[in-house]
Amino acid sequence: MDPALHALRAAIARDHRLDEAEAVRRLRAAQPDKAASQRITRHALAFARQVRTAPLDPLSAESFLRHYGLSTREGVALMCLAEALLRIPDAGTAGELLREKLAGGRWVLGEDPGSWVANAADWALMLTGTLARWHDVSNVDPAAQVKRAVARLGEPMVRGAVRQAMRILAEQFVLAETIDEAVGRGGARAPYRFSYDMLGEASRTAEDAERYFESYTSAIRAVAASSRPGRVFDRDAVSLKLSALHPRFEEAQRVRVFAELLPRLQSLVGLAREGGIGITLDAEESERLELTLDLFDALARDPDLEHWHGLGIAVQAYQKRAAAVCDWVVALARAARRRVTVRLVKGAYWDGEVKRAQQLGMTDYPVFTRKTATDLSYTACAARLLQAADAVYPAFATHNCRSVATILELAGDRSDFEFQRLLGMGEALYGALLAGHPVACRMYAPVGSFTDLLPYLVRRLLENGANTSFVHQIADPAV
Repeated sequence: MDPALHALRAAIARDHRLDEAEAVRRLRAAQPDKAASQRITRHALAFARQVRTAPLDPLSAESFLRHYGLSTREGVALMCLAEALLRIPDAGTAGELLREKLAGGRWVLGEDPGSWVANAADWALMLTGTLARWHDVSNVDPAAQVKRAVARLGEPMVRGAVRQAMRILAEQFVLAETIDEAVGRGGARAPYRFSYDMLGEASRTAEDAERYFESYTSAIRAVAASSRPGRVFDRDAVSLKLSALHPRFEEAQRVRVFAELLPRLQSLVGLAREGGIGITLDAEESERLELTLDLFDALARDPDLEHWHGLGIAVQAYQKRAAAVCDWVVALARAARRRVTVRLVKGAYWDGEVKRAQQLGMTDYPVFTRKTATDLSYTACAARLLQAADAVYPAFATHNCRSVATILELAGDRSDFEFQRLLGMGEALYGALLAGHPVACRMYAPVGSFTDLLPYLVRRLLENGANTSFVHQIADPAV
């Protein structure tokens, strides 16, 4: 290995569980100066005013999350209910859960009496055919109304209604059930580019991995056939989840992973190169990072992929190693004489990362414990990526007004980068962004069946429904 690259990989290892105070001290030195920060603040507040006044689709997930943070009793109850009802096979247990969760919350929390989304009980019962607008009836106890509705309609009907309600929420986050449907719908959503993500979690068996491999193969072919012409950075792309492609994608099985998974990756990436589209290796749990980087290194140096610039990787800013990972990716791209896409995200596995570190008795965490530190890391990583235009095509995934304003400030007159948002999130912010700035935007669009959706949906709702999230706080004009 090149000595410089070796040193950068060593830095990644050293920063794995870096003391948080030391990590923040380093990041503070990489922030915009006072004048730039003031400009960013003004720009962010202007975006926030536009977002707050923009009308929202009352059926949208973003509208729901503005009314119900998931750290409220009602939000937790609804997520427990939805998650459990999709898994409980017998009607008796499901009925008991329904009575427990729906009867105890203060469901009328929204300030807009004209929006039925402000009432989560309406949300749960909306497809029964007897939608009860309880907020139109004065002096009525919502909990009592829920109990009466369950008694009147019957638990089987209410269980079905809740499942259908979750399907409607799910449809805000999933573009289509099949890749052919997805590319058809994506083509009608200009000016967005798309990155298609085939839903599914880690494989448990070789048969699972084979099924995901075939799914990715079909997706790459379909996206390549339908994507608009242009540079690989301007076309639609596909994201790959490495743990879906191998049942033992873990450090302890490194030799086996390289013998079995790397050839599959080379096959998929080669197919993407032939089709002229990009491939991004998605980020996963922190203990899989080193293995992911080594596979990315092998692909970047593959002579069969020479002169192709469609290879990409996601970097999670909430990891304390994020800045070091960016430095290494830049150096690798230069060594391999290629330009790679780096999707900078904040991270969606925080709860699990913290809990695993506690269970293992680690001296520190691999992720920042405060959201503000993650924001500092995101800015520092963005600056590194924008300064490496020869080696990196930066893609900034965010739904946060200040993050968007920061990227615009750091980029200056540059335009060779893109913003990314999740399907179903950030519509008002990106409408304001596109109305005032000639920037490229990509939509991260999951594709798959409802049965594959639940883990992804829960991650998205936890990520965006927490009280500290921008999506939830934007509803409060005092913030």
